[in-house]
Amino acid sequence: MDQVEVAAKENENKAIWKPKNPWGAPQKETVPCSLTEVMSEQLAKHLQLEDELSAFPSTAVNNEPLITGDNIDTSSDLLLAQMLQMEFDREFDSQLRLEEKKYNGDSKVSISFENYRMAHPYDDSDSSDDEVDWQDTRHDPYGPDKPKTTPKKGFTGKGKNITTKHDEEICGRRNTARMENFASEFLVGDGIGMDLKLSNQVFNSLKQHSYSEQRRSAKIHEKKEHSTAEQAVDSKTRLLMYKMVNSGILEAVNGCISTGKESVVFHAKGGSIDDKIVPEECALKVFKTTLNEFKTRDKYIKDDYRFKDRFSKLNPRKIIRMWAEKEMHNLSRMQSAGIPCPEVIILKKHILVMSFIGENQVPAPKLKEIKMNSEDMKGAYYQVLNMMKQLYNECNLVHADLSEYNMLWHDGKVWFIDVSQSVEPTHPHGLEFLFRDCRNVSTFFQKAGVAEAMNAFDLFNAVSGLDVQASNEAEFVAAIEALEKINEDHVQKRGKKASFDQSDDGGPPIINDE
Repeated sequence: MDQVEVAAKENENKAIWKPKNPWGAPQKETVPCSLTEVMSEQLAKHLQLEDELSAFPSTAVNNEPLITGDNIDTSSDLLLAQMLQMEFDREFDSQLRLEEKKYNGDSKVSISFENYRMAHPYDDSDSSDDEVDWQDTRHDPYGPDKPKTTPKKGFTGKGKNITTKHDEEICGRRNTARMENFASEFLVGDGIGMDLKLSNQVFNSLKQHSYSEQRRSAKIHEKKEHSTAEQAVDSKTRLLMYKMVNSGILEAVNGCISTGKESVVFHAKGGSIDDKIVPEECALKVFKTTLNEFKTRDKYIKDDYRFKDRFSKLNPRKIIRMWAEKEMHNLSRMQSAGIPCPEVIILKKHILVMSFIGENQVPAPKLKEIKMNSEDMKGAYYQVLNMMKQLYNECNLVHADLSEYNMLWHDGKVWFIDVSQSVEPTHPHGLEFLFRDCRNVSTFFQKAGVAEAMNAFDLFNAVSGLDVQASNEAEFVAAIEALEKINEDHVQKRGKKASFDQSDDGGPPIINDE
């Protein structure tokens, strides 16, 4: 047993126990060691090592002294000098860390003294945890040039190099991450396999484009919600149809039988109204509430004295209802004169319910589609001629869109349809519309082989009762425009004004409830 253990055992045996009080814990009193024990060289080294470990705990490796005479070969002075210098450096670094901790304290902004250290902590590390085998990176999308981690914010390199939030790489990666906040319909990708760094200019451009696309999408959605679709059945139109079915006016609404640029016609099964008989088969004419075709309609209505005052006070969407109202009154005039046309049942906003021209849900064919012999075609021509005269003289109307597409053949008779654009002859362009109708009718029947069909000039004079003479179409149109100018001046002098209401022609009721 060495001297240190002997001395420790003797001190333990010499310990005197003196209780502080009868009920307290005994206190061990140590007797001072002798001068011989103090002068022991081995004991001095042991005490010195304990002091060093308490002052500089990080300088020891595995709780063993770095320099010991028993384990180190002291034959080389250079090796001893290097080891001693390393020991001094470690002690200096330990003291430096204590100073750094004391200087920073609890401050959120800290200053590092790492650049003043003598021995770098990673220089003597034998750990291989950070080493990556090549097999782990053979599928790495970045390859050997994998980007380094973003450095911490603050001062580095003795304050010479500064990394802030405005750093180009930091801003670029942050802009890439912020693209996830764009609208869902704006596809930006997930960025897997790419280290994207978007500049502020590119990010701002993409952000502005995202906002523009979002507003455009919202505008298109709003337009679809407030306008009719391709088949003219939007939510409001369906609600109107449901109301008519629930009220008993109609029993059911069937499929679409005709589509046009300004309206869609559906087949329906008639119900009953208190004061009116509803036919078994009805036609629902739904006027499209889109305003794409409105610019081509306004010339037929804004100069009509029946609607002139109301036209200037309504917005375009309400004028669509006026367009349906106009067809209702024109059909009522034609029905009173005995002209074959659909019978109006009821008008509800932009939906006009009429009698169905056809049988068993099959609409009557148009003159353009029917194949007739020469006698039937000749009879159809004279029917059209008489109907045009009745329409002009008795109904005081000009069809303004008469052609083989707006005339049906049913029960051996010609039926006029689609009179929403019809105007009175006093309209500023009424005679021009009449000449266009005459030209369409004359061209169709002449091509169909009717020898008795008059040309457009003679047909115009026969229908209107005027005697306009011209050698060509240009002169004839100029003469018509001159007559229109005279008629317009005459109307202005008379100060003719008329409001359009139900007493105009005793038409069916108009329902405009919401």
